Amino acid sequence: MLKEIFKNHTIILASGSPRRQNFFKELDLDFEIRLKEVDEIYPDSLKAEEITDFLAELKADAFNGTLSDKDILVTSDTIVWHEGKALGKPKDYDDAFRTLQSLSGKTHEVITSVSIRSNAKTDTFHEVTSVTFNELPDAYIKYYLDNYSPFDKAGSYGIQEWIGLVAIARIDGSYNNVVGLPVDKVFQHLLTFVV
Repeated sequence: MLKEIFKNHTIILASGSPRRQNFFKELDLDFEIRLKEVDEIYPDSLKAEEITDFLAELKADAFNGTLSDKDILVTSDTIVWHEGKALGKPKDYDDAFRTLQSLSGKTHEVITSVSIRSNAKTDTFHEVTSVTFNELPDAYIKYYLDNYSPFDKAGSYGIQEWIGLVAIARIDGSYNNVVGLPVDKVFQHLLTFVV
């Protein structure tokens, strides 16, 4: 269905995330992956979704002047927002361990912003999902880090992995957003570029 709707367009996913790429495949969309290096630096004054909105648009800005009139570019950024701080991807094992200890027994927010851009318009939006963790013994954290190496994930965990099965007590909002992309919203917003 979507292949027909977007047959006159080229959808470009600017993400190296296997999870985001898989979502696009599951949507049955024809798309290309194009990556550009971007320094993900944002002003200290930004908070929560302001950070992810800024970074999603920064990633899109890297493609300025390179899009054809038929191109639709999708960029995104995800953070874990916990106790007034943005938790991105961990620096190393110890950083991941500390992050998971800080999330243990508490509720945090997973915030993903998506920027969809063509030469005619830009549409940036975000999704916020609350996630509550059970108490996580250090042995569980060590087991998870040793066996799943979640060092490419915001907040140092992947909800679709072992830790999601044993540690997550409650989710309020989009599950797919926690995996890495609010796919239902992406679908709705993409359609506005062709309708």
